Amino acid sequence: MTDSLSYSLLDTGAGRKLERFGDYVLDRPCAQAVWRPALRPSEWSQADAFFTREQGNRWEFRRPLPESWICVVGGIRFQVRPTDFGHIGVFPEHVLGWQWMTRAIAGVGRSLSVLNLFAYSGGATLALAKVGCEVCHLDAARKMVDWARRNAEENGLGQAPIRWIVDDVRKFLLREVRRGRRYDGIVLDPPSFGRGTNQELFKIDDNLLELLGLCWQVLTPAPVFVFLSCHTPGYTPLVLQHLISQIAVGGSLEAGEMVIEAAPGALPLPSGSYAAWTGPGKA
Repeated sequence: MTDSLSYSLLDTGAGRKLERFGDYVLDRPCAQAVWRPALRPSEWSQADAFFTREQGNRWEFRRPLPESWICVVGGIRFQVRPTDFGHIGVFPEHVLGWQWMTRAIAGVGRSLSVLNLFAYSGGATLALAKVGCEVCHLDAARKMVDWARRNAEENGLGQAPIRWIVDDVRKFLLREVRRGRRYDGIVLDPPSFGRGTNQELFKIDDNLLELLGLCWQVLTPAPVFVFLSCHTPGYTPLVLQHLISQIAVGGSLEAGEMVIEAAPGALPLPSGSYAAWTGPGKA
């Protein structure tokens, strides 16, 4: 895992973000970056690829890029590739959550079972598996679960105790409640809007509170943590804290912004909110 493979945020501003993913520099939209960039336009223009949403989503490539390549984010190797929506296959702001969870389980002294919902390409799954957790990785998109499995292989975790599940989150949780299956920790990063495996509709405004209630029903009697993150505008740290505080019993709760630290001279980038609950199982 050499520095040449690593991720870095080079600059932000004027509604854009300039990032290095391993060997390639990408210029993508970033609505919250309303300030002025630190770098000159001539430096931004050297990006290998530029994504725009004007006249439809599209990439403009200034030099040929491979279909996919490896980038190291938060000590984890990811297979990244430009997608039609401008995503790359990893959200670097989630490193904060991986680090928080690693600290939360430190010193517990027993093997933990963790449920990762809306699990995307597996960052939290792999961070937890690396420190010895058994993980249930769930996403409604089979392509994303397959992508996460490739990331597991890339990190030498192909044989780690990970259950790979393609399912609708709500339906899965209801079945787990009936089965009596319980987890020591839960990670969830719900979208603003999504579809389940059979086109079940998820809207964060309508469904998040119910979903959190189901999460607490599948926790063990002495759970260790719940980590909730969100990128939906208006869902501030205090909003997420309020949601969890209405469901959690005991434990401790903290909330804040997910932030990506930038290269020297550039401004850090706020990228969503989180609320992290530590349960009695941590004691």
